[in-house]
Amino acid sequence: MNADARIANLPYTAIQEALASGEPVVAILPCGATEAHGPHLPLATDVIISEGIAAFALPKLEDKNIRTFVLPPLAYAPAEYAAEFKGTISISVGAARAVLLDIARSLKAQGFAVLALANSHFDPANVTMLREASETIAKDVGLKVAFADFTRRKLAEKLTDEFKSGACHAGQFETSLVIAARPELVDEAARAQAKDNPASLTEAFAKGAKTFKQAGGPQAYFGYPAKATGEEGVETYEKMSDALVEEILAKLKS
Repeated sequence: MNADARIANLPYTAIQEALASGEPVVAILPCGATEAHGPHLPLATDVIISEGIAAFALPKLEDKNIRTFVLPPLAYAPAEYAAEFKGTISISVGAARAVLLDIARSLKAQGFAVLALANSHFDPANVTMLREASETIAKDVGLKVAFADFTRRKLAEKLTDEFKSGACHAGQFETSLVIAARPELVDEAARAQAKDNPASLTEAFAKGAKTFKQAGGPQAYFGYPAKATGEEGVETYEKMSDALVEEILAKLKS
């Protein structure tokens, strides 16, 4: 990711100049979690993936002369399904929503045109919170929100077969994305020993499962991590970033 796009690395004057240009300025907020992702992936997996989506989206937005900054990521979110695994830090829906709304209010007051949510933490409680918060921000705060919700069928159909199966937490889908972005954080020995786990999280949730273990994931992973590749990760980042850029462009035109 370009260093001059990370808002936290810049002096306030750089942001001030961009906002004073008269052109619309976009802020991308990577939304993740600190949550167990099997024995082979880091707890920060969702943060890594969401930052990767933002990084792939940046040059596409720059090509269209859209000034964009990437905010520090949200690293804490509702994550009760993984709460039984050490290292997972789950916060309440209310706390997550309040932080997101306060961020939006601050951006609106400064003059940002769009808040874009790059999310890869698909816990149902978190996705519902993001959907509802997006509507509240648009209606009550008055800031446009671009949210590429990959749990919606239209976008999900563009992603991998494993993702569509629902057996995709720390499996081939997410492991490929982490390999593409931060390969040094993947425990390859543990990945090689991870047996295929075709249990579908979405089906288990629909039947009432409340934890990963109840859903058939005793080691906090679902899917096929041994089959992951960096090439698949790059291809998926391209598709996910395309979807986010499309949402941003739609909001800028609205």
